[in-house]
Amino acid sequence: MKQVFTVLFVLLLAQIGSSQQVYNPEADTREDLKQAIEKADAAGKHVFVMVGGNWCPWCRQLNKLLTNNQELNALLKENYVMVKVNYSKENKNKAVLKRLDYPQRFGFPVLVILNDQGERIHTQNTVYLEQGDGYSNKRIKEFLNNWSPDALDPAQY
Repeated sequence: MKQVFTVLFVLLLAQIGSSQQVYNPEADTREDLKQAIEKADAAGKHVFVMVGGNWCPWCRQLNKLLTNNQELNALLKENYVMVKVNYSKENKNKAVLKRLDYPQRFGFPVLVILNDQGERIHTQNTVYLEQGDGYSNKRIKEFLNNWSPDALDPAQY
């Protein structure tokens, strides 16, 4: 009986973990994006837009990595203002995705980098950041460095 209880408990924990809420389908994403651009402009950063949905295990996995990996999280915070754009049956955020030049064509999650004026400078299919059954810390670090404001500063070259 104790083993059955343990198995049920583990299954319950797995279910709770799989229902992690990363994206808010009710968010005013246009306003979130506007505020992120204003913050990026004031701080000399870029805007890191992560498009996906809570239904997407790869989206949750990428969010967890960017949140929990200290090195990646520090790079992200140092160079970017993050915005999460929900894509789900509840809210597809069509107007925002149109403004971002339809990044959903690459699948989910997809990353979009905007400069401090809100201009799209890159769209990243995250399949190129994967390694095995997860994401490559090295590839994500390179991506974050390669699209940072310093990397695109002509004075650096």
